[in-house]
Amino acid sequence: MPVMNATPATTKTQAETEPRTDGETETAATAEATSTPGGAPAETAPGAAPETPDATDTEDRLEPEDELDAETAPARAGFGAGAAAVVAGALGAVSLSGTWMGKTLSERATLIGQIKTSQSGTAAQQIQEIYGNSWHTTALVNGVFALLALIVGAVVLARPAFGTPGRAEQPVWVKAVALAGVVLGVVGLLISAGMYLDLFAALPSTKG
Repeated sequence: MPVMNATPATTKTQAETEPRTDGETETAATAEATSTPGGAPAETAPGAAPETPDATDTEDRLEPEDELDAETAPARAGFGAGAAAVVAGALGAVSLSGTWMGKTLSERATLIGQIKTSQSGTAAQQIQEIYGNSWHTTALVNGVFALLALIVGAVVLARPAFGTPGRAEQPVWVKAVALAGVVLGVVGLLISAGMYLDLFAALPSTKG
């Protein structure tokens, strides 16, 4: 019997039979992952230029700095208000206890009165020039300090009404100290006015 050569029913192409290298496998996988059914790339291929960040990303990065500025502004405002409140309270206390300036000016008024009445002057003139002017000078200086305490304290209390809307309120201790300065200023003004007008004690009289 004649011998017939058997041929394979199906043959493979050279491309199918040759094994793929690692680089070819990775390239094919990357191409499949980055391609869409329509043929448009879904992600940026390796080696492509990075995407430019949009305005939203930039604003997100700047948000922490803006928050820090917003937190620092009320702190600075509270620091100044607290210092002004302490000044108002100190001025109010000084207006009641007296000051070095008031004492010095009072002694000066006394000296001037003595000079004026040393040569000739009645007893009533001596009382007015030496004692009365000194008393009134002290009252006037104390009244000035009381008025300053009243003004500074009132400004601290009224400051939030004219400030930036939405800003945090002043601490409680700032309001308390400023209110104390206002109260002491009012009391100091009343006492100074009574001293200057001789309401608490009249000048000595030469009449018996």
